[in-house]
Amino acid sequence: MNRQKAWREQPVLVTGGAGFLGSHLVTVMRHTGYGRIVVPRSREYDLTREAEVERLFRDVRPSMVIHLAARVGGIGANRANPGTFFYDNLVMGALLMEYARRFQVEKFVAVGTICAYPKFTPVPFREDDLWSGYPEETNAPYGLAKKMLLVQAQAYRQQYGFNAIYLLPVNLYGPGDHADLQTSHVIPALIRRCVEARNASAPSITVWGDGSASREFLYVEDAAEGILLATERYDGEQPVNLGSGTEISIKDLVRVVCRLTGFTGEVVWDTSQPNGQPRRCLDTSRAMALFGFRARTSFEDGLRQTVQWYEAAMAARRDGQLK
Repeated sequence: MNRQKAWREQPVLVTGGAGFLGSHLVTVMRHTGYGRIVVPRSREYDLTREAEVERLFRDVRPSMVIHLAARVGGIGANRANPGTFFYDNLVMGALLMEYARRFQVEKFVAVGTICAYPKFTPVPFREDDLWSGYPEETNAPYGLAKKMLLVQAQAYRQQYGFNAIYLLPVNLYGPGDHADLQTSHVIPALIRRCVEARNASAPSITVWGDGSASREFLYVEDAAEGILLATERYDGEQPVNLGSGTEISIKDLVRVVCRLTGFTGEVVWDTSQPNGQPRRCLDTSRAMALFGFRARTSFEDGLRQTVQWYEAAMAARRDGQLK
């Protein structure tokens, strides 16, 4: 029996499997033939507590762990909760990988964050530049906590021969994301602002920064495919970027979202608020070379599908409230 077939028949633990990326990954895995996927919920297991992590491993006895669970948010949430974001992400990662080692888990897939890169990383971001400076200040505690998964993975590989890999997905977007204006990332927040402003015939929306920063975005279904390809095909110690390889300025992103949502009012830039990291765009050649991953969804197509999903979700919510 080959390894992929064995994993599909044995328990696979997916932390964060009920979240935005996790729910898409679990769907892809089930379609691929994984029959024993275990998704721990926070009400059942607090992954920041050692006793509960140990209980989780005793209950599940997984053959593989894919660690997606994280305390995440946009710039505002990171600025408001730097200690929480650092501690929770650091402790979750450290405990999960340690108990995976103790329970002789065959493979650990650690999903990190683009926020781990230095603030002024040369574009496109290459994995070899990961340690060339300090991350952007507003999300450095989160980024550094998640980067410790790479340090732990490489240390455990060296000392114990433990098979842990580390992936670096760029900013994700797509259907199923949350649009809480206090904690969400840029795309769902923009879609919500534009739709609400359009429906209210508001004359303008306000966006943080000056629009000069750039970002790269990866459609969530492509990200799920990339993680599964790495899970099944890659066993190395090198960190690997997952991205689309295309860059867009925040100003241009706002224009596209306004067009797709039908908002025709003014965009007011609040320059008293931070831009975040100046530029983000990944070199994705390593993922292609090591496990054959290339993003398939164009940004406009993915964004259109995301807007359609949000509009449908809001319509369903209104219908439910009326009933």
